[in-house]
Order: sequence, then C-alpha cells, then structure tokens
Amino acid sequence: MQVMKWSALALAVTAGTTQLAFASAQSESKGFVEDSSFDIFNRALYMNRDFRNGGANTNKVTGKEAGYREETGLGIRLLFESGFTQGTVGVGVDAHSLSSIKLDGGRGHYGNGLFDQTSDGRGDDTQTEVGGAVKFRVSDTVLKYGNQFVASPVFSTDDSRILPEAATGTYLVSNEIEGLELSAGRFSALSSQASSDRDTFELKSADIVGASYAFTDNLSASVHASDVEDYWKKYYGNVNYTLPLAEEQALNFDFNIYKTDYEDEYSNDEFDDNTVWSLAAAYSLGAHKFTLAYQRSSGDHAYDYGVDGGGTVWLNNSVQYSDFVGEDEKSYQARYDLDMASYGVPGLSFMTRYIYGDDITVEGFEEEGKEHEWNFETKYVIQEGAAKDLSFRVRHAIWRANDAYNSAYGDDLNDTRLIVEYPLDVL
Repeated sequence: MQVMKWSALALAVTAGTTQLAFASAQSESKGFVEDSSFDIFNRALYMNRDFRNGGANTNKVTGKEAGYREETGLGIRLLFESGFTQGTVGVGVDAHSLSSIKLDGGRGHYGNGLFDQTSDGRGDDTQTEVGGAVKFRVSDTVLKYGNQFVASPVFSTDDSRILPEAATGTYLVSNEIEGLELSAGRFSALSSQASSDRDTFELKSADIVGASYAFTDNLSASVHASDVEDYWKKYYGNVNYTLPLAEEQALNFDFNIYKTDYEDEYSNDEFDDNTVWSLAAAYSLGAHKFTLAYQRSSGDHAYDYGVDGGGTVWLNNSVQYSDFVGEDEKSYQARYDLDMASYGVPGLSFMTRYIYGDDITVEGFEEEGKEHEWNFETKYVIQEGAAKDLSFRVRHAIWRANDAYNSAYGDDLNDTRLIVEYPLDVL
C-alpha cells in the first residue's frame, strides 16, 4: 500500500511539472483574496426512531429504556476557502467552524447521533468545532494538509446528521490529464458527527489511493484502495455507463464492488475477508425514473466501515437505515423517482423504494436472517427570490427483520426525519 501511495504521488507531481506551459487552474489564478469564498450552511434536523417492539433504547448513563429516540437540532457551518497565490506554486488556506445547537431532546430520548452526551445522559446543548488546512497547487494538482472533508469510496466523511465528520491528514488530488483524476492521502484522525473531539475513533492511520477516468461523457470507471492500520485493507471498483435511448429517455448502469481483507488485530483471527458488490439499472423517461438493483455480500464476515468514515459504503442498496451488507446477504431493490419540474412545479421531487434482503448468516442461529426496508422521501427547493435554495425534506423509513437478524442488527423501527437546509454564499 505504501508503494502504491507514493507512486501515485510521484505521478501526479511529474504530470504537474511537465504541463505548466499549458493553461491550468494555477496559471489562471487571480490571487489569494480574489478567488476566495465564504459560505454559511444551515441545517435544522428533527429525527425520531420509533422502536416497534417496545423499550429498545437504553440510556447508557441511567440504564432506563425508552420506546423511541427523538431529538431536534440546528447545525451551522462556516466555511472559508481562499484562492491560491499566483506563481508556479500557489498557496492557500481553508478554515471551517462547525456548531450545533440542541433545540429539543430529553435524557430518555437521546441516541440518534445528533449530539454528544453529557455526564447525566443528556444531549449536549451546544457544541463547536473549528479546523483549518493549508493547501498548495501546482498546475491542476492540489495538496492539502489539515482538517478537511473527504469523499473517497474508501475514506468518506459522513454528513447524514446535523454536522459532518471531519478528517485530519494529507490529501492530494491531481487533474492534469483531461478526464483522469488521481488521488492519494494519509489520514491520522477522524471526528464523529456528534463530537467535537479531533479523533473520536482513535484512528492510527488510513492510507488511500485512487484513480477515476471518464472514457466518454457516458462511460466512467474508478479504482480505489485503502490500508487502515489494525483494521483492514480495502479495495473498491466502479463502472458507470449511460445509454441514451431517445429524447428524454436513457438507461443507466452502475456497478460497485468492495473487497476487504481484515487484519488479525480487528478480527481476533476469527474471520478474514468480505466481498460485496451491487449492480443497479435505471430507466429514465422524462420526469420519471425506475431503478432495479441487486446486491450480494460474501466471505466469512459482513462488510464493515466506520473508522474509515461513516460514509464509506458506496453501494446501491445502502439506504436510509440499513446497508444490506450482512454476511452472505443477497438483497433486491425497486425504486421510483419523480421530478415535478415537468409538471410545472420546479424544485419538488418524490422518491420511494423497497429493499428486501435474505440468506444472512447469523452466528448462533440456524435460521437465516432476513430484513426489508421501505423508504419515502419528498423534497422541495425554493427556486428564486430572497429564500432561493432554501429546501425542505421529509424522509421516512420502515425497517423490519426476523428474530435472527433482530438479534444481530437491532430492533424493528420506523425512522422519520424532517430536514430544512439553507445555504448562503457570502463571498
């Protein structure tokens, strides 16, 4: 892994230094201040998880059980991104502030991952985390060191609650060749969405490398790999192809695969590997899109992630609650999307999907595990005026499993989220 990592770095730097004579992002830099931006992103989230079999939510401080978790909070993100200084090597900085405010949520209903927990078992009323990074650019290659948000299939910071995770490390992204993106990085800390700690997960190190290439406007592919110390080595591949059929009609295919080799320190010599892949086919017809997906997990363990980022599960059947990645699990999805712009209501959209999984191997049970989930989502984004880009979203999930998988994954529940987001571009 170390050899792969530094080979990618060398390739990116070489490409950057041999193409300076051509137009590049750095050669067109206007300056540190002139290209800077400052954004404020506001998100209000109400989240309720209703356990259908009674008191399944146990407060780790009080020991009391409740039949549901319910919390509401506001997240405010300030993000400043400078431009790069002019010259062969451009220098810049990024800085962010992440703040959360608890609007509602008692001690008995804590636990949805919105807030850190106080000593008496309640969600923390306010939290603030600040961070920054220094960045360098040569031609179309950027090297960044410090606190940052990462979106790699093998190391992806999660943003499914009020605030996102933030990683600390070095990350290089090179776009010297049209259509080709090379990336490599080493990360040494990762904060959770509910904590202002710099390293919530006690991450020792995560080395990542990746390459993505767009062969045509309709065909792209990528390969990525990671080495997370004391946990696993992970490999990922993706192929995405769109076949235009007629006016306002297209067929899209999306294939994703992970291969994970677990370290002895993590598995205690009890399991070695997992392979999980998914294939989705989506047919678009004007305002309508119909999707079918199949996903398969194999090996001697389920697919694991988290210490490498809560978003590191780029699979078609990873949905609102479940990821459908149990040991030996097979899962099937049917999905429908509707964009109301074609019917005179731009900004309004609907989505519903159903996923069924079975053949799950559960330790201690002869019976195979089974699960299914139904999702519904509607979203409206204001298109113009003073409140332009203000959005309202409702997400609802119903998840059920048989006794075997309830014992391994959790209790039956309904998950409801109301989300209001308002991005502001100050600079």
